[in-house]
Amino acid sequence: MRVTLKIKRFNPELEEKQHWEEYDVDVEPNDQLLDALNKVKWYEDGTLTYRRSCAHGICGSDAMVINGRNRLACKVLMKELGKKVTVEPIRGLPVIKDMVVDMEPFFAKYRAIKPYLINDNEPPAGRERYQSVEDRERFDDTTKCILCAACTTSCPSFWANGQYVGPAAIVQAHRFIFDSRDMALHERLEIMNDTMGVWRCRTVFNCVEACPRDINITKAIGDVKKAILEGGVGG
Repeated sequence: MRVTLKIKRFNPELEEKQHWEEYDVDVEPNDQLLDALNKVKWYEDGTLTYRRSCAHGICGSDAMVINGRNRLACKVLMKELGKKVTVEPIRGLPVIKDMVVDMEPFFAKYRAIKPYLINDNEPPAGRERYQSVEDRERFDDTTKCILCAACTTSCPSFWANGQYVGPAAIVQAHRFIFDSRDMALHERLEIMNDTMGVWRCRTVFNCVEACPRDINITKAIGDVKKAILEGGVGG
């Protein structure tokens, strides 16, 4: 099948504003959009710039706005997109070139929630810190995040104010707030209780639709809000 890719281009060395360019490519119905972009780059226009790595929906490198929705280029098939496909960089982050955006503001918010286990106690002699199946289930969903930024850059609250910590950082905080082995509960809840923290969420559900890992992000945000109000995670 032959499709037209309408791609929003930007080269800061040559222009001040983004513009659209169109490319016609032959693809198979089960090709990924990433395959179509590769054909453009490899055979038509080598200047086209985008991030890619694993091509299997794990690395999170190739989040883009595809036909108006935040998706991973490697997880959407051409047969799902029609004969004319629009491709743009994710919104709310500075565009470096074409589909490549500056991810540093996103990762700064990720680092701010201290995304690592904090436990100053010595582990039991000769074994790891055990955790029950029930305790693990409390945060199992949020361990699936691949930091692709699809959720955060689909969020109107983030578009309105880039200081908002964003859904992805809240998901990462949830993963440790509800981990029974972690000892920094109140420290993370304090971070989430900031004016640019969890309360800026307006429950639009864009993040849930955008997540390529099907994480129930709005529920995770609600869990964190409830933990703040109750002063902990409860039983």
